[in-house]
Amino acid sequence: MGGTSLDNQATNYPTSSNLTSSCADVYQSVSNTTHTERHGSRSVLKTTGLVPESYFSNSRNILNLYFVKVSWAWTIALLLPFIRYSNIYNRTHTFVLRRLTSLLVATFIWYTCTETFSYIEDITGSCYESDTMQVIHSDIIATKAACKEAGFIWDGFDISGHSFILAYSSLVIVEEMVPMLNIPQSDRNIPLDCLYIALNAIVAIWIWMFGCTSVYFHDIIDKTIGTLCGILGWYVTYGVWYPMSFSPCLPPQQKQHA
Repeated sequence: MGGTSLDNQATNYPTSSNLTSSCADVYQSVSNTTHTERHGSRSVLKTTGLVPESYFSNSRNILNLYFVKVSWAWTIALLLPFIRYSNIYNRTHTFVLRRLTSLLVATFIWYTCTETFSYIEDITGSCYESDTMQVIHSDIIATKAACKEAGFIWDGFDISGHSFILAYSSLVIVEEMVPMLNIPQSDRNIPLDCLYIALNAIVAIWIWMFGCTSVYFHDIIDKTIGTLCGILGWYVTYGVWYPMSFSPCLPPQQKQHA
């Protein structure tokens, strides 16, 4: 009797394999919950109902599809001729070419940051079969592009590229529009004025869409990091490097009157 009782008690102790299995189940449950919460909490304002749904809460709105998605192309297409014509007033062609190199620098910053954001999202994310986050395909699919191509859902640390590009592009455009303050009205022409108006309009769109991104999309940390990267890229160039002699130099500043 005593031996049987001891044997029964012994069989109640968990084995190492059972402990391992239990720990794995708990980890998977916590992991799935964490990913599900993150996937569903893209904007605190949106998920808490503090702001209503609108046309701009849909990522397929016309401004997002045809402007923000190709925002850097719009920025370069307008700034390239504007810098050429606005900087030529009382300046040499050498100076204009030097100023145009600022667009190469800006494009390098844009490309480096966006590629870095994508790399971070790839190495921190996993591929899931559905919104329930139950099936992980990390051993088969290792990048966001491959995951989306397969029709699955990728969830990683998604630094807001929209917040970055809209903040950075707006700051660069505003800096480059300064020469218009130096050009007398009599020396302006219709193409230059049209470019100036278009640049102001595109900045207005970028600011509006930055606000929409802030309200409707991404976690607050994703948006904050993206915005700070944009501000940092602008400050390092226009605030630190461009005032130096060996640089694309700053746009001609407004003359100070005594």
